[in-house]
Amino acid sequence: MSKMLTKTKRRNQTLLKTSPSKMNSGIILTLLFSIFIPLQTFALDEQINTTSTSSYPLDSAQAWLVKMSNAVRTLNYTVSFVLLKPGMDSQPYLWRHGVNELGLEMEQLNLLNGPGREVVRIGNKVSYFEPSVPPYSLYSSIINGPLPSEFLQRPEKLMLGYEFIMVGRSRIAGLAAQQIKIISKDKSRFGINVWLDQETGLLLKMNMFDQNAKFLEQIQVTSLQVTEEPDPFFAKIEPEMLPDVVSFSPKSEFNSEWTIGYIPKGMTIEKRDFLRLPGSSVVVEYIMLSDGLIDVSVYLQEKDNDKPQDNLVGTVQSDTLLTIEHGDLNITIIGKLPAVTANAIAKSIEKTTK
Repeated sequence: MSKMLTKTKRRNQTLLKTSPSKMNSGIILTLLFSIFIPLQTFALDEQINTTSTSSYPLDSAQAWLVKMSNAVRTLNYTVSFVLLKPGMDSQPYLWRHGVNELGLEMEQLNLLNGPGREVVRIGNKVSYFEPSVPPYSLYSSIINGPLPSEFLQRPEKLMLGYEFIMVGRSRIAGLAAQQIKIISKDKSRFGINVWLDQETGLLLKMNMFDQNAKFLEQIQVTSLQVTEEPDPFFAKIEPEMLPDVVSFSPKSEFNSEWTIGYIPKGMTIEKRDFLRLPGSSVVVEYIMLSDGLIDVSVYLQEKDNDKPQDNLVGTVQSDTLLTIEHGDLNITIIGKLPAVTANAIAKSIEKTTK
């Protein structure tokens, strides 16, 4: 068991939310923090529904994705994989999953380089151990990390916004694999190729590419072991030693003056809130859009005419960063989607008519 899990039990800690105070280039680094610790982590997750492959033709892409989601939730496995993004060193991870004799799911995700980041899930309790942050736990059915949990566990949620195309068989990490191409129906998002283990359906590789087929991001499995029993690691965990669950006060109904007129097909508003940068009185509105495969963060702040903002579009690793002035707002959008789509979302934001 890792050193992080052997630390003594900590008291409940209030988790600090990070958000931008001004939508200008001087705050972009603060804003980009949301790329690496997405705010959807702090929401409760719905129960996962089991879908049968009998709903689809046996050798269809949809049946393969259901096979993948069933395997992710029911098998005992240990996976080593590497995350590759432009402009950064490769990030190796260890991912363990097990189901005990009572049917309780257990999961671990461990970043192996640097000071590390470790996440452990026992049932619906997820505990996070990160450098310079006190350990904390949340109620959730998924682990937040580089693997798209919604896609792995609930791929049916993607079928409104994406088409799935069977490509062919190949070999990944020494295993026979089925390749599937994922394309957004309205061409508003980047394309993705996935390779699934032919025997189990588990994910072996995922590539994201732009409209010009330029590589943007890759998850590559280097080792996969499926076993009859859960990894011995889980037997060493003492649940009472895990940090307490962070409590959040129930919020009153959220009211916003702004509406988004254009949202890509299959995307929905998953979270909406006001955020304030600690030590500042400036408040911004935060909106998270998601289609189950990618998340997009939208930040709104009323424009200060005394401090004009420069329009900016660029990329940070595999994420698009767009900041523009639009009407009475300064708008910043961050996410894995084309700049033209981010611009269309931003330009569609208008004051709510009553």
